[in-house]
Amino acid sequence: MTRACPSVGAELAAPRAAFGLPLSLPGRVMIGARLMLGSVIFKAVRDSKPYPDHGLTQRDWGQIAPTQVRLDELITTKGELDLGHLLSEESTYFGDLFAHVVEWQGELYLEDGLHRALRAALQQRHVLHARILIVKG
Repeated sequence: MTRACPSVGAELAAPRAAFGLPLSLPGRVMIGARLMLGSVIFKAVRDSKPYPDHGLTQRDWGQIAPTQVRLDELITTKGELDLGHLLSEESTYFGDLFAHVVEWQGELYLEDGLHRALRAALQQRHVLHARILIVKG
């Protein structure tokens, strides 16, 4: 759904609800179609994983060589992100340095690393280094 942007003066006077936005975002930024970021950055935004559980551990993921993937080919598996986590300088310090992507039925699902993907987009980058697991099914 596309919404027309009002003039600047009207935008300042209009409540957030007029744009279909939540009235408060307590530390979270919605990345779904309501803000139209899903179609701009990612191929689609989902709230769940459609593929079967693969059972990989962090150690197993570490055995997969990273490769580049375009952001506009990814389908997210989370509909929202903790803004504090996104903006934290330590957000990429712990855990895997690369995003985790699951390829299932010809689609690429971003399982882990949404904050890395959004940081890449904010830095005007169109690709992300990720480990890609191919799940048959």
